[in-house]
Amino acid sequence: MRLPDSVTARLQAAETELAAYPKLLDMFKKCYPNTLETTTRTLDDRSVFVITGDIPAMWLRDSSAQLRPYLPLAAEDAELQGVFEGAIRSQIRCVLLDPYANAFNEAANDQRYDQDLTELSPWVWERKYEIDSLCYPLQLAYLYWKETGRTEIFDDAFRSAVHTTIELWKTEQRHGQDSPYRFARTDCPPSDTLRNNRMGMPVNYTGMTWSGFRPSDDACTFGYLIPSNMFAVVVLRYVEEITRDVWNDPEGALLAAELREEIEFGIRTYGTVLHPKYGRIYAYETDGFGNFNLMDDANVPSLLSIPYLGYADASDPVYVNTRAFLLSEDNPYYYAGQSAKGIGSPHTPAGYIWPISLIMQGLTTDSEAEVREVLEQLQRTDADTGFMHEGFHADNPAEYTRPWFAWANSLFGEFMLRLIAKGFFEPKKEEKH
Repeated sequence: MRLPDSVTARLQAAETELAAYPKLLDMFKKCYPNTLETTTRTLDDRSVFVITGDIPAMWLRDSSAQLRPYLPLAAEDAELQGVFEGAIRSQIRCVLLDPYANAFNEAANDQRYDQDLTELSPWVWERKYEIDSLCYPLQLAYLYWKETGRTEIFDDAFRSAVHTTIELWKTEQRHGQDSPYRFARTDCPPSDTLRNNRMGMPVNYTGMTWSGFRPSDDACTFGYLIPSNMFAVVVLRYVEEITRDVWNDPEGALLAAELREEIEFGIRTYGTVLHPKYGRIYAYETDGFGNFNLMDDANVPSLLSIPYLGYADASDPVYVNTRAFLLSEDNPYYYAGQSAKGIGSPHTPAGYIWPISLIMQGLTTDSEAEVREVLEQLQRTDADTGFMHEGFHADNPAEYTRPWFAWANSLFGEFMLRLIAKGFFEPKKEEKH
């Protein structure tokens, strides 16, 4: 896709803003436009299809996150508005085609990752049910509305997708009794399939809503994925506002509010653990039977990303405790090596750190020193490509996965723009004595 004028102008402005930081400037000039230049296509019906990069399918999660850094430019750029509205239309169509699927094809071409044992559609690339797949399109539409004031996206199809999402999340509050969803994959690692007759391990009612898989596309160990339930709470607040202020439907807003309160109750009641070293912290997963998974994964929603999602402030005491745990070797997926230290994922080999987690660390701190350390690590670990990757080896960043991973590139662009807006790269004025 040709870059919209506002994006080109933003890149030109960075030439001056980052002139004293040539490596960061080079990385920004490569990463920031990457989604629009290489992964975004306008179709004949003016819908927009956004592939994830080196996989020719559109993830509802990735496509939303890939476009997010362009939101601040959308109010004044009609071409960019067309990109957002076309992408949101595509996402909503996907949700209505199959709300349990996470990744979709551009056409009904029967392409898919694997011949999984689940309900298959020619439109679906992969059908791993992840709560966040339903959160992200609603989040993107809400943020787009707030940036532009445009409400054309909130049409009948969008309203149907909201209804579908709420009903599915209510169904998955009682997964064992009510859910129609089944999934299995053969000849694969355990993380790619659901145990217990394709249903996942048993869960008890908590008020939270069940997820089969994490935002890494790995299977949940325990079915209540805390950061994804937090994301659902945030998005349900957005739905309340849209339903009340755009559709003038107080009853619909009340339905969203009731579900939000039930999920929040579950998080508060079942989602924390008293850790002997860190105090009260959020668990990553639980089953409602007293089992917990204490970890974090780089993929967002993550526990590290709680303030970024908008669920709680960075100063929230439980988040502060949780963050201290996550950024320590007590988190089984935190790695420290010669080139970097940060959070990885069981989705990639042991010892691999994800740039997404490093960037998220920078986005969720008020510490200038921590931000500078994150920037230094990102510059050291791009393997001289100028791009972010999925994961890299903490001792040797030349060993990395996924050379074309647009979500990470977009998140880096978003991080840099936030720092530029704060004046982070401006010369410090000397104090007068």
